Amino acid sequence: MTLALFTNESSPSPGTDFWRHCLPLPSHATGANGADQRALHGTNPARAGERNERLVLEAILRAGESTRLQLAEQTGLSPAAIANITQRLSDRGFVFEKGRRTGVRGMPAIRFAVNPDGCFSYGVNIDRDHVTFVALDLTGAVRARYTQEIDFAAPRTVTAFIGDAIATLSTEGLIERDRVLGMGVALPGGLGHVDLPGLPSAYAEWDSVDLPTLLAPLGTWPIIPENDAAAAAIGEARFGSGLTHRSFFYVLLSAGLGGGMVVAGNYHPGSTGRAGRIGFLNDRCGAPLQSVVSLLALKADLAAHGIAPIAPAKLASADAAAGAVIRNWIERAAAALAGPIATISCLIDPGAIVIGGRLPVPLIDELAEAIERHRDAVDDPVVPAAPVLTAQLAADAPAVGAAILPFNDLVFLSAND
Repeated sequence: MTLALFTNESSPSPGTDFWRHCLPLPSHATGANGADQRALHGTNPARAGERNERLVLEAILRAGESTRLQLAEQTGLSPAAIANITQRLSDRGFVFEKGRRTGVRGMPAIRFAVNPDGCFSYGVNIDRDHVTFVALDLTGAVRARYTQEIDFAAPRTVTAFIGDAIATLSTEGLIERDRVLGMGVALPGGLGHVDLPGLPSAYAEWDSVDLPTLLAPLGTWPIIPENDAAAAAIGEARFGSGLTHRSFFYVLLSAGLGGGMVVAGNYHPGSTGRAGRIGFLNDRCGAPLQSVVSLLALKADLAAHGIAPIAPAKLASADAAAGAVIRNWIERAAAALAGPIATISCLIDPGAIVIGGRLPVPLIDELAEAIERHRDAVDDPVVPAAPVLTAQLAADAPAVGAAILPFNDLVFLSAND
């Protein structure tokens, strides 16, 4: 990402809450359509100042620490503008003076670093086999994580779990509640009705749930819903494979199967917000891909062999009998994915295919290798095949990606800026 300069430096006066003066929320948070968002994209002095604040914060975040001179050189902003911005960011608690640079002539320059406690964000992943809650600080570090392995949890159960997690954070003093920017919530499309093994009819309750209303009693911060694969892709773009591959296709292997497309550092939702829904493609036999390539499908395979359910984190250390079923499933999943992934490479030309999710990393590595082996049989040698990689973020990628959403809306620099 290139750090782009916005001139006409201006900003709200020191002491004003930073996030109250940030850019308007994007369409997924406001309901505005794409045309409206483009029409509202202004370049007046105040907005230029807001972008420049994001720009400087981003520069410090990437470097770890920076002096005003280094920031001016990196961003192209004037020394006076940098002095004003760093003062405002310091006043808001977003950055702090880490010390002075030594080993140079003259007065040692002040080194600025991002304050991890400057603000926080919550991320929730609601899925058919678990609920996960994470709290992120301003540097992107996970400050707390809570997860519950539960099949097809009802909305009231999920709300109670999140409420307990927030209460624990408050009791233990891990998060300053008044510095929480918002809560992102990642969940699969069609959560209540997409047909997957074991789906109970009562789970259709999720189809009529309004998430902001459901979660409103937990806090006054904004609630930002997002597809789980999209959230995982956003998180990977920010803190994972996106650091080396500006464009990639993300495959999320969870209770179901999802996908997300990142182009030039930005998640690309498509015209209706449904781009990348690889799980709804059919395999060679005409069955939905996620009926074969998903943790619920693996669970069904294990049950068919008389093996009790195994928690995802323990799949890599399963006994020999379960291990044989798992390896057979990996081969079936790889064979089913090889064709669609070859098609993605032809149509989109991503820099990489990135696979993440709740499957343990060693098993994702095996799956990636098997996909490349099966893909060799269907790939057109004229079209370069994108490498198939294991995601760098952990199994909590959807929750972490969800927690990044409020930061992206209110604090972080967009890849387009």
